[in-house]
Amino acid sequence: MTDTLLDAVSAAVHDAALVAMARWRGEFASWDKVPGEVVCELDLELDALLRDRLFAIDPEAGWLSEETADSAERLLGPRVWVVDPIDGTRDFVRGRRGWAVSVALVEGGRSIIGVLDAPARNEQWAAAAGEGATRNGVSVHASSRTALSGARVPADVLPKADADLVPVERPNSIALRIAMVASGDADLLAALRWGYEWDIAAAALIAEEAGATVTDALGRTLRFNSTKGEMFGVLACAPGIHAAAVERLATRAATAVIR
Repeated sequence: MTDTLLDAVSAAVHDAALVAMARWRGEFASWDKVPGEVVCELDLELDALLRDRLFAIDPEAGWLSEETADSAERLLGPRVWVVDPIDGTRDFVRGRRGWAVSVALVEGGRSIIGVLDAPARNEQWAAAAGEGATRNGVSVHASSRTALSGARVPADVLPKADADLVPVERPNSIALRIAMVASGDADLLAALRWGYEWDIAAAALIAEEAGATVTDALGRTLRFNSTKGEMFGVLACAPGIHAAAVERLATRAATAVIR
């Protein structure tokens, strides 16, 4: 049953990704929802497409999406779809490759299905709880790194306090940056700010199923489908460096969590 569910979700997400890919680097409208937060017409088109396709798969699930007004009704259902129609819209609008369609199915506060489709990168990531994670159908595994110094981090620039880390490619999509940890292409991803569940619900499961450790920025267990649909940051890394990463980031995280 899990394989059938994952296949159905993967197909729906891939179809949505192909719709976006057909318009990528083409003509479409985009605007700022709030200053610095861009959205485009494809975000809205994919949101509607995915809502129809995913409810056909599990009509009992609630709905939490970046592009749909939230409703408390989602808190009452047995499961909830957590959706970002285009994670990394800024890269999509600029014609860059660092964007993906992100869908998770959450039950009991935990993701049980996670799919990321990044057609500009020819990548589809998928995971079901307890079944491992794949990229394009091939199993992926987090790195076995045990030393924080020298860890590879998706970043354009690193702060002086982290000068011993190694910057690698940084797609705009945080979901794809977490997926890089899942595949061992990066050792550590840390975000020290308040964000939304739709950004990470799918990628967190993919990374966990690949053997990475994934927590919030303070090292606490992730729980999805919260009242506000928010959480404080994310830390995804090789399990051998998680404790050291939490310790290094503790002061910065404790300061950033206050708002």
